[in-house]
Amino acid sequence: MTMQKAAFMKDIDRMELKEIPIPEIRPGEVLVKLEYVGICGSDVHYFHYGSCGAYKVELGKDFMLGHECAGTIVKTGSEVSSLKEGDRVALEPGITCGKCEFCKSGHYNLCPDVQFLATPPVQGCYEQYIAFPEDMCFKLPDNVSTEEGALIEPLSVGFYAADQGEVHTGDTVVILGAGCIGLMTLLACRAHGAGCVIVSDIVDARLEKAKELGATHVINSKEKDILSEIDRLTGGRGADVVFETAGTPVTIAQTPFIVRRGGTITLVGIASQEEISFNFAQIMDKEASIKSVFRYRNVYPKAIAAVSSGAIDVKGIVTHRFDLDHIQEAFDEAVNNKTDLVKAVIKI
Repeated sequence: MTMQKAAFMKDIDRMELKEIPIPEIRPGEVLVKLEYVGICGSDVHYFHYGSCGAYKVELGKDFMLGHECAGTIVKTGSEVSSLKEGDRVALEPGITCGKCEFCKSGHYNLCPDVQFLATPPVQGCYEQYIAFPEDMCFKLPDNVSTEEGALIEPLSVGFYAADQGEVHTGDTVVILGAGCIGLMTLLACRAHGAGCVIVSDIVDARLEKAKELGATHVINSKEKDILSEIDRLTGGRGADVVFETAGTPVTIAQTPFIVRRGGTITLVGIASQEEISFNFAQIMDKEASIKSVFRYRNVYPKAIAAVSSGAIDVKGIVTHRFDLDHIQEAFDEAVNNKTDLVKAVIKI
């Protein structure tokens, strides 16, 4: 039996490398030699806290993290027709049932039976090889690297957020949180034609990265009153669309005061399961809309095309790179280095 190297979360803050079998593929699957896997905020939450939102890791058992991935096909199943050996692909990490009302209506991101990589109990992809369904593997153009391919997953969250918020050309947008998803939302809003993009965070390195990626204004909300700053920057009008990407009670509670009358709030960050104070009087007085984001749907081809065309440059979002042998150090850095780590990727 041919073996491969894989990394498992053994306990809180602890990774371990193991040898496991390379999977056999079914007729409709391809075998992908993975080349890059990103470290997502959800991976860090599972690693450091044992949970993310409503999902919890069963501690004491091997659990593999990782879901942002891309690589090269090395074998195809007997029923595979659209892909071949040598194709470089980005993997959309959710395998849905295809039969429920959500799948049949095109809202497959809401499928209750989805098998989503690294969402407990489904194993992730910090491994050298993965068997995956043909229809969830998206071919990368020649000018898109597999490192960029691994970033298509978080970019798809940002793209879907911009779609949910219905960002239009010339809109004023506020993004609360400049982590990876906040920055991907920034890139997506720019691609949608937003005229003014204001980004807030409490980490200067992330705000510098936001400026580098095209933010019109950045606000360190630990140093300045964010509500008065946004009021000043928008001339008292507020934002057409507010994106909450941090998932904190404080930033979620700020959104009704930032959105303009008739504007839209789009909740993207994964919030805790606790109840959050929220001023609905502001929403009703402004006739504002509230949208939410759960992953994404039907976005991968568009996101890949945007990167290939040059409309979006995702390479600049990566600040740290590690190999699989140093995945413990990579996660330690992701947990502890809030000063200058924005996005880390693992080269498999």
